[in-house]
Amino acid sequence: MFNIGDMAVYPAHGVGVIEKVETQEISGCRQNFYVMRILDNNMIIMIPTSNVNNVGLREIIEDSEVPRLVSILKRRDKPLDNQTWNRRYRDYMDKIKTGSAFEVAEVYRDLLMLKLDKELSFGERKMLDTAKNLLVKEISLAKKMGEDQVEQSLAKIFS
Repeated sequence: MFNIGDMAVYPAHGVGVIEKVETQEISGCRQNFYVMRILDNNMIIMIPTSNVNNVGLREIIEDSEVPRLVSILKRRDKPLDNQTWNRRYRDYMDKIKTGSAFEVAEVYRDLLMLKLDKELSFGERKMLDTAKNLLVKEISLAKKMGEDQVEQSLAKIFS
């Protein structure tokens, strides 16, 4: 599914590059692994090639899918969430863990909207940063533009 040098998205960690494919023996079984380096923090992740779908490893979205992300970010018809912050945090974390750029966009939008209404908890502020970083990195690669430009575009949507 992936080749050395391919960019991929690992849920909740973000965009990385497949640096190699290696075989290791674990409990007497030989398995192939993708060795992936996450771009933001240089963390190395080994993903069994047979388990790619279960962990949610996926290709970066296409340039043609970015307008759908933008439309999600622009939607303002969702009522404000009146759940407790920790329940909201769990729900948003579940969305981020799906690895879907569209779910991450919903989390980013909802937290920014909530921030206009009340102060976010520490966990929510950290999650807002995580969602923003995940979106910026993926959009910049999909659109082949600088991360600063993407951040400015996102800021315009919410100004």
